[in-house]
Amino acid sequence: MQALTERQPQLEKTKALRARAPLSRKAVAALCVACFVAGLMLSGRVSLMSASAADGSAKESTSVRASGCGNKRKLGENNHPKDLLNEVSRTHQAIQSLDKAVSTLEMELAVERARSAAGGSGTAVATKPPQKAFVVIGINTAFTSRKRRDSLRDTWVPRGEKLRKLETEKGIVIRFVIGHSGAPGGGALDRALDAEEAETRDFMRLDHAEGYHELSSKTRIYFTTAVATWDADFYVKVDDDVHLNLGMLSSRLAKHRTRPRVYVGCMKSGPVLSQKGVKYHEPEYWKFGDEGNKYFRHATGQIYAISKDLAAYISINQPILHRFANEDVSLGAWLIGLEVEHVDDRSMCCATPPDCEWKKRAGNVCVASFDWSCSGVCKSVDRMRHIHKACGEGEGAVWNAAI
Repeated sequence: MQALTERQPQLEKTKALRARAPLSRKAVAALCVACFVAGLMLSGRVSLMSASAADGSAKESTSVRASGCGNKRKLGENNHPKDLLNEVSRTHQAIQSLDKAVSTLEMELAVERARSAAGGSGTAVATKPPQKAFVVIGINTAFTSRKRRDSLRDTWVPRGEKLRKLETEKGIVIRFVIGHSGAPGGGALDRALDAEEAETRDFMRLDHAEGYHELSSKTRIYFTTAVATWDADFYVKVDDDVHLNLGMLSSRLAKHRTRPRVYVGCMKSGPVLSQKGVKYHEPEYWKFGDEGNKYFRHATGQIYAISKDLAAYISINQPILHRFANEDVSLGAWLIGLEVEHVDDRSMCCATPPDCEWKKRAGNVCVASFDWSCSGVCKSVDRMRHIHKACGEGEGAVWNAAI
């Protein structure tokens, strides 16, 4: 009886506790989140505990030493979550750098495989190890453009030993880029070009049949051949009716040397021309959306530069790269879906005098000059000397350029 009497108050307390209202769902969720955060805080501290904290000391605050740092932190410091975020950010940056390095190595390996495959298939691509260079400048030219080529040789393209010296001492390679006429057994045009090449030794001959509507193919083959022949930081394509300052071009490109995938030129986005018979007609206009749409952003075709990785990408994938009617659009299409940095450099599309002359006097020497109305220098054979005198940087500029 006495035992029952003693247990009665305990039973009443138990009933009272059970009678209390249960916790709401929100309260349970908040409690779970609080426990989760507290667990993260405690687990983060465990890795930072110093040996002195493991001695069983009953001190209320324990000094800890962060890994690799001499700073002491208290267990309850408020800035710990911020430190964790900083660590995560640094780790993310390190992973990105490693990813870029791996990507570059994979690209170089793919290029070597492509070169080996080209050598084994008997194509015109060089099989010997590529020569080191800073920039390869390919001047797009045609069989009927002998006078244009001579106008460049008389102005900004060095001749003979000067050309070789520029290549060996500054790493600047300059070649006129051309294929063959397509005539069976080689026609008169091919023989005339052979004679010119023997005299000047400034050509890059492509395994390509020349033709106005084949410029996209020619551009694709040019980059493939250039990558197989020279291991350069940059590859440039320029037309043979454009005035170029080599020193300014080299200085501009040198600023982008640490960027793996860069596409430099005067960026534009012109209309897609669907009408037949007009210049720059695009037969595949329907691929660019409704009538009246514009092209995606791309560099104008008179001159542009791409970095090594992008030229290697074209070289590796050239059999499956689609060719649109216009060569500059084709190049833009090949790069539009990649992680590429587009650099809009307006010094690469200055107008002819007085525009480039005024800029030169103001200390802003242009990289390239041409007339938009002619997609090059109008009457370039007659005017190239005058433009070079008015807008040229001077003969010694290229040798003093910081590369």
